[in-house]
Amino acid sequence: MNEPVQSTRVQFTKHDNVAVITINNPPVNALSPGVPEGISEAIDRVEKDASVTAAVVIGGGRTFVAGADIKEFVKMTQSKGGPGPGLLPLLLQIENCSKPVVMAIHGTAFGGGLELAMSGHYRVATPAAQVGQPEVKLGLIPGAAGTQRLPRLAGVAKAVEMCTGGNPVKAQEALDAGIVDRLIVEQRIDGEFLHGAVAFAREISGKPAPKTRERNQKLGTPQENAAIFAAARDAARKKQRNLIAPLAAIDAIEAATRLPFEEGCQAEAKLFLDCLYSDQSKALIHVFFGEREVAKIPDVPKETAVIPVNSAAVVGAGTMGGGIAMVFANAGIPVLLKEADQAALDRGLATIQKNYANSVKRGRFNQQFVDERLKLIQPTLSYDDFGKVDMVIEAVFEGMALKKEVFAELDRVCKPGTILASNTSTLNIDEIASVTSRASSVIGTHFFSPANVMRLLEIVRGKATSKEVVATCMQLSKKLGKVGVLVGNCRGFVGNRMFHSYIREATFLVEEGASVEAVDKSLYDFGMAMGPLATLDLAGLDVGWRIRKEYRHLEKPGIRQPFAGDRLCEMGRFGQKTGAGWYKYDENRIGSPDPDVAEWTKQWSADAGIPQRQIKADEIVDRCIYALVNEGARILEEGYALRAVDIDIIYLNGYGFPAYRGGPMWYADTVGLKNVYQRIGEFHAVHGELWEPAPLLKQLATQGKTFVDFDKQKAAAT
Repeated sequence: MNEPVQSTRVQFTKHDNVAVITINNPPVNALSPGVPEGISEAIDRVEKDASVTAAVVIGGGRTFVAGADIKEFVKMTQSKGGPGPGLLPLLLQIENCSKPVVMAIHGTAFGGGLELAMSGHYRVATPAAQVGQPEVKLGLIPGAAGTQRLPRLAGVAKAVEMCTGGNPVKAQEALDAGIVDRLIVEQRIDGEFLHGAVAFAREISGKPAPKTRERNQKLGTPQENAAIFAAARDAARKKQRNLIAPLAAIDAIEAATRLPFEEGCQAEAKLFLDCLYSDQSKALIHVFFGEREVAKIPDVPKETAVIPVNSAAVVGAGTMGGGIAMVFANAGIPVLLKEADQAALDRGLATIQKNYANSVKRGRFNQQFVDERLKLIQPTLSYDDFGKVDMVIEAVFEGMALKKEVFAELDRVCKPGTILASNTSTLNIDEIASVTSRASSVIGTHFFSPANVMRLLEIVRGKATSKEVVATCMQLSKKLGKVGVLVGNCRGFVGNRMFHSYIREATFLVEEGASVEAVDKSLYDFGMAMGPLATLDLAGLDVGWRIRKEYRHLEKPGIRQPFAGDRLCEMGRFGQKTGAGWYKYDENRIGSPDPDVAEWTKQWSADAGIPQRQIKADEIVDRCIYALVNEGARILEEGYALRAVDIDIIYLNGYGFPAYRGGPMWYADTVGLKNVYQRIGEFHAVHGELWEPAPLLKQLATQGKTFVDFDKQKAAAT
């Protein structure tokens, strides 16, 4: 092997007659500035070096190329000159190389990485490799001929599936589809797969180098494609409601089947730019970076020691406790599951088994995985083995007296250093910690229902919670497959404190004359996963009722409070679980409007002296969403959320807020805080004290700033 010639991010070496071009841009070899230029220079050398008969392009480290540098997309939208030609010239240069170029894929080839790979003449991969076009998850489509080359390799149907779903494809599936030409199974003992790729390159040296753009055999006929595109558009409109990018991806792939390659690339470029400059893509890119930002805690350095959590226990085997036990088991952590009596424990275990059986049925898990996880969940009726575990999560009934009783017992039986966590959704963590002798080990871990499905984990920091416990729970959230967001200890924390305002306005709107269905439809059309009242029926109206009763003594006299939900609870209408709430439900829990609710609320409102009126959808949306924003601004100013983006991530992952709107605070920025402040001022004038604008919102609106500006200013200060 000849001596390597080094450049900053791309290295060129020779293995006899095969050139090896290695991309070294850790951690994931993103196509950042300098990488495409380095590859281009290396391909020039391949072309000019008479001793080279073929080339291999490979990623250094643990992966091929995991995609474009997403920061470059942000720069493109901010550039006055607009975006340049991007990767297209490089990919044509590779494809036009007179010597075969083999793309050697290990780890992942996603987005621009797969587009790079498809410009090669051949592709080999390790059996563990994955490929994909995940741009749709950022509100984009492939922008470097991905929608033009992929159908030529994999066929139209597979290209549509990959570009609209954005999900990774495993190596064997990629081989079967024609994206990859060979899997390199034989590897050296040290794990390197380069020699197999070089051997493949020698094998095809001197043979014609097939250009992907000229491979039209899989592009199908107009008749075949019409059915594929129609079905795909229908599925996208249903499953990816209101999203632009999936439909744009289908349009671009359709262009590949109808137009010559160059014209297809032009069509793709226009669709790509439409997506890139859309509010949806900007919001989804904000979310992408936001999920990484929430992991940063200013006063908890990266090097903070963490407590090993190799075993856990859950107190309470109800809906939440059982789900939390599954979360730990799924992460491979043995977990004790305690209940007060055998019947309750049996019910909890039966629910866990049913949930796992459903996961097997849906193909999410195989039976072997489920059997292994069930063995990790150990049922118990006593605290006898709690002295051995590293962490306990309390998930009992939402009442302060009971939680204090449990924590006093945990303090007695658990070893020093055990993390004592409460799954409370609203109660004061410091008050819970007060019955223990180890307040520094007490923390809130607010899982969302169903705990084994929902990604959000609100981590509630008490006034005495140690940095080590905070760091451990933030790190553990990743191992559990959750997005952990650190919040402060106030009533309802961040998510439920804001949700209270959202539900308050939804209920007020019904009491003022809007129908239950109109309120839910307006918010659903806005993009929420469910309408607010249907959400309450799903969660159980009694949950909020119980919390309101717990805190009723703290409510300010003379301030209007919603009453319709409480009246329904007094009638035993708790939602889906009782067959009736805001809606009525059949035996399959399918809801339908209940005319009785409309009549009752009208009568209750008349008794309370609340005038009835017609209410339009835009007022319904503004009242509910701006209630979130106003309360969010208060939470930010009071320091219970570290950043506005933390609130956004909480609402996207725990409350069904549409990701393509970026979260409530980002959405307010896109509307313009001056406009939001003005609208809230209108509501304040009509509806009184509950709508007093948050001081931070007023300040930012007056200064012409945004919540993003607030986050940047706070980050600079810390």
